[in-house]
Amino acid sequence: MKHLVLSLVVAAVVLSPAVADVAAVKKATAEAAQSANLSFPEKPAYRNFNPQQFDLARTRNTNAVVLDVRTREEFVEGHIPGAVLIDFKAPDFKQKVSQLDHEKLYLVHCAAGGRSAKAAELMGTLGFDRVFNLEGGMKAWTAAGKPVEKNGTPRPAPVAPAAK
Repeated sequence: MKHLVLSLVVAAVVLSPAVADVAAVKKATAEAAQSANLSFPEKPAYRNFNPQQFDLARTRNTNAVVLDVRTREEFVEGHIPGAVLIDFKAPDFKQKVSQLDHEKLYLVHCAAGGRSAKAAELMGTLGFDRVFNLEGGMKAWTAAGKPVEKNGTPRPAPVAPAAK
């Protein structure tokens, strides 16, 4: 029944030539979802970037933070220049991420894209609204011929400013 109500409202909104206003479509969909006791996020928690988009965001945005969510061992083998490391598998991952500066743009990656997608989703639930996942992870990054640093120490994570 819930799906039927939602389908009918969405179909009426989409098919109605009188409704050209995007805000009206959003409102009608939200009202239909609420009346059907469903919930939909206003927007996805993150977006995927291919290596070229990820690299452009990394190099052209001074507010960007490359967040590597792999293990320290993986990081030392090769990482994106300037990356911050917070191991997704660490028991305190959520705590460390929640302390990050919410005003930054986060470019999240792992080895193949699975852990970073989960990390990006978690960041969205923690209130981060500018999170981008490297689709295909470091494997896609290196296949695209993008720069990789070996060894080295990760940069410190940008912690949120203290409340005044």
